[in-house]
Amino acid sequence: MKRWLGNRMLIAFLLCAGSAVAQNAAALGDTGRAVVTFDRVWRAATPPQYTITVDSSGKGRYVSREVADAADATKEPESAAKEGASQEDPDFTLEFDVTPSTRELIFQLTKDANYFEGDYDYKAHRMADTGKKVLTYAAAGKIFQTTYNWSENKAIDRLTRVFQGISATIEHGRKLQFLRRFDKLGLEAELKGMEAMAADNELMEIQIIAPTLENIANDVNILNIARQRARRLLALNGS
Repeated sequence: MKRWLGNRMLIAFLLCAGSAVAQNAAALGDTGRAVVTFDRVWRAATPPQYTITVDSSGKGRYVSREVADAADATKEPESAAKEGASQEDPDFTLEFDVTPSTRELIFQLTKDANYFEGDYDYKAHRMADTGKKVLTYAAAGKIFQTTYNWSENKAIDRLTRVFQGISATIEHGRKLQFLRRFDKLGLEAELKGMEAMAADNELMEIQIIAPTLENIANDVNILNIARQRARRLLALNGS
C-alpha cells in the first residue's frame, strides 16, 4: 500500500514538474527566443531532480533540487523553491552562457527530433529505470513536449547525454568548491575522476566551472598534482 501511494505521489510530482517546465518554457518563448528545456527526476540520483533551460541566444539556467520525501511529490517546483530557505537542502540555481557550438548542437538535435512533437519513449520491452525525463521546445507561442525514460531516437539520446553532461559538470564544480573549503586533500581524487569523465565525454561545457578550476590551479595550498589536474581540465576547454 505504501509503495502504491509513493508511486502515485511520484507520478503527481512528474506531472506538476512537466507542467511547470512547460509554463516556464512558454513564457521564455514569448520573448522571441526559442527555448529548449530538459528536466529529469530520478530519486536514486544526486541530485534527484534538475532542470536545464537553454535559449537560442545561448543563455542557460540550471536548477537542481532535493526531493526529500514522498510529501514533496505533491508540490510544484516553484512552491518548493519558495520554501527552500527553510529546508536543509534548498534549490540550487545557476545562470550560465552556453558555447556557440553546444547551442547550435542542441537546436539542431531539437530540429532533428521534430521539436519533440511525438512520443519518443521506448516501449518495445522494459528498460532499466534511469529517471523520467522531459524535453520541451517553446518558440513563437508554440510548445511541444515529450516524456521518456529512454529513447532509441538518436537525436533524443544525444540531447539527453548533452544535458546530463552539463549537469555533471555543474554538480562536480559544486563539489570542488566544497572540497576546496573543507577537504583540500580530497580534491585530487575528485579531479582525477573528472578527467576520466571528460575523456569519456561525460562532462559538457567545462567553461561553466572555469573560475573554480582556475582558483584550484592557482592555490599554492593545494597539492601540485591536483593543481595540474585542474589545469588539464581547463585546457580541455581551451582556457
